[in-house]
Amino acid sequence: MSKNFYITTAIAYVNAPPHMGFAKEAAMADVIARYNKLLGKEVYFLTGTDEHGAKIARSAEKEGVPVRDFVDGNSLKVRDLLRTLNISNNDFIRTSDEARHWPAAVLIWKKLAERGDIYKKSYQGLYCVGHEAFITEKDLIDGKCADHGQAPEVIEEENYFFRLSKYTDKIKSAVESGEMEIVPVSRKNEILALLAEGLEDVSFSRPSRDISWGVPVPEDPEQTMYVWCDALTNYISALGFGSGHDELFQNFWPADIHLIGKDILRFHAAIWPAMLLSAGLPLPKKIVAHGFITSGGQKMSKTLGNVVDPFAMVGKYGAEAVRYFLLRETSTFEDGDFTEDKLRDAYNANLANGLGNLVSRTSKMIKLYADGAVSRPDEDLISSVPFKKNIGLQPDSAKEEGFETEYFSADYVIEKFILPEYERAMNELNLQKAGDAIWRLVGELDHYVQNYEPFKLVKTDREKTLAVLWNLAYGVSSAARMLLPFMPETATKIFDIFGITPNMPLEKMKSFTVKDHVGLFPRLDKEAASK
Repeated sequence: MSKNFYITTAIAYVNAPPHMGFAKEAAMADVIARYNKLLGKEVYFLTGTDEHGAKIARSAEKEGVPVRDFVDGNSLKVRDLLRTLNISNNDFIRTSDEARHWPAAVLIWKKLAERGDIYKKSYQGLYCVGHEAFITEKDLIDGKCADHGQAPEVIEEENYFFRLSKYTDKIKSAVESGEMEIVPVSRKNEILALLAEGLEDVSFSRPSRDISWGVPVPEDPEQTMYVWCDALTNYISALGFGSGHDELFQNFWPADIHLIGKDILRFHAAIWPAMLLSAGLPLPKKIVAHGFITSGGQKMSKTLGNVVDPFAMVGKYGAEAVRYFLLRETSTFEDGDFTEDKLRDAYNANLANGLGNLVSRTSKMIKLYADGAVSRPDEDLISSVPFKKNIGLQPDSAKEEGFETEYFSADYVIEKFILPEYERAMNELNLQKAGDAIWRLVGELDHYVQNYEPFKLVKTDREKTLAVLWNLAYGVSSAARMLLPFMPETATKIFDIFGITPNMPLEKMKSFTVKDHVGLFPRLDKEAASK
């Protein structure tokens, strides 16, 4: 198994500042990247900005600024959002970067042309400015684009075309065999249905008189590369393809994961693979399509103007809370609605009253009842205060494992049942489900406090109290280890509170020495959050 791991997001389109949908995608990719780093892999994590096209030029003109200044400003805002959300990307590619990006786009075009897969013809079609793409009648509802609510323009012009149809069968074979995996299965089926209909050749350029802001077609400056050859090539241009310095490309391509929104699945699972096949390059190993962040039941879209400002939400609730909401309170693969009320409710219920309160109670009780330190007690003592018997177990499976008593220590239960559930979800890239495993543990630890009431038990049996407190300390620390890819700042604070390190093996987490700390997530009322 390769120790290198390459993950990409779709590059953000800079016709406007970044919105919550991109924030979710960046956070998802960050979790996957951080998790693979914890597995000991050499991770390369790419994101960036898509900066060419008619919509960009029109947006700049509308604001009365030069297009270069316009894209520079919005690209900077994307990078600011990545920093604000503590995203651990290694690299950031811009398609307007003539030194890093353009050589790869030009080389790909030439390779496709050499293969005989580029040809020129006159074309008439429906062009959606919102998509920056030609669409068909079946993409319309009442004559308007289903996503953008605008009627397309009828355009007739001479363009270069790419022989996408030539690669239908090869792409189908790659998807069916798993050579290029599509996740989730529903999106795989969507692509297979498209392939069954047969792919049609696609326009690969636009006249430069209509799109002057872009990469010129090699040997024909009257034409500008269309989005496919330009934007999709970012995944290899960032690795040095076409630059003469392609060590990163040799080490990390093909991509392990292209993480994208479901609306651009066709481009990534049909057009991009066909380009790679034509150019003689390996296909990406996996394409993961996530759902939209919706607002009022509609896709959150800069074109529709219903976006939620992620900077404002981070300013009110903190980056960790926003990351938590996007990763656990919204579906990984399906659409999820975002409102500030939902964010605040989740913050109070699961961060302030849940995780934050558990960390605070546990550390305070260890300070009060154990002089600030606990160590794993002997088996007889820990068996007298068992952790919940049937956590993660059905009765039959418990019997199969040979469990005849109610004795379960926290370390045994977590290592045997909670961690496998978490790891299985992470391997399936179901981040919401992995988050559920963490908060299930938080809930069980809360119940454990309620069951044994250490604040009462200490008055009659200090030894049992110490055993209860050790179970709690181990449980909280284990939750923090699983939380590290999701909420790295919070997890690091918990490690510090309990005197452990992120890379400490589970089997060495035998003793905990707590420190004083401020609350992780102060509870917010509606009035405070609105300020």
